Amino acid sequence: MQDKKNTGLIMATYIEAKPFVEKIKWHRFVKEPFPVYHGDNLVLVISGMGKTNAAAACAWLCTALEPACIVNLGAAGANSREINLGGIYHISQALEIDRLHFKTGKPFCHRPDVIEGFCPVSLASRDEPVIDPEEREKISRIAHLSDMEGAAIVQTATRFQTRNFLFKFVSDTQQQTTGSEIASQIRYWRESLFDFFMTRLVSPSAPLCQSEPGH
Repeated sequence: MQDKKNTGLIMATYIEAKPFVEKIKWHRFVKEPFPVYHGDNLVLVISGMGKTNAAAACAWLCTALEPACIVNLGAAGANSREINLGGIYHISQALEIDRLHFKTGKPFCHRPDVIEGFCPVSLASRDEPVIDPEEREKISRIAHLSDMEGAAIVQTATRFQTRNFLFKFVSDTQQQTTGSEIASQIRYWRESLFDFFMTRLVSPSAPLCQSEPGH
């Protein structure tokens, strides 16, 4: 039984996680079942892309280490034109747009915990990236951002009764239409996400997992 002091971080890829890997003092690294970095009060798991990888990493983290909370950090694409490239947003609901409720025909909706003082937006998650501008426009009717992991992490962490938070930086908009362009933007903006995490979420004045639960 763990003491539930750790904050568990889940990030999909090393390209997003590189500043976290290089700038945080980790005491131990293991490769299995995922790349896992252990620190004083942080554990970082690099899950791999997609909902299955994200759910598996989250379930392992919840059962093996029993963190006080889980935070999913990473890149997301903008669906709405009002969303700015490089902006960092707090997810208040995550929709599975490729899994519809058999009665209503609407996407399953999962609600992570939220912290006051951040900009809340909705997220659409599916196992295929959303790049086409027309498709972004269509999804913008129900979600500001799109990713490939968020909804699965919320669903899994909630099932394990573990508080969970999602913060995403915008790596691409309707102007970025190729994988190479998006990868370049991730490299450019990932440092901002790291600085945001260290100053706004885990600094002594803003202890992440001591915030009151809320939706």
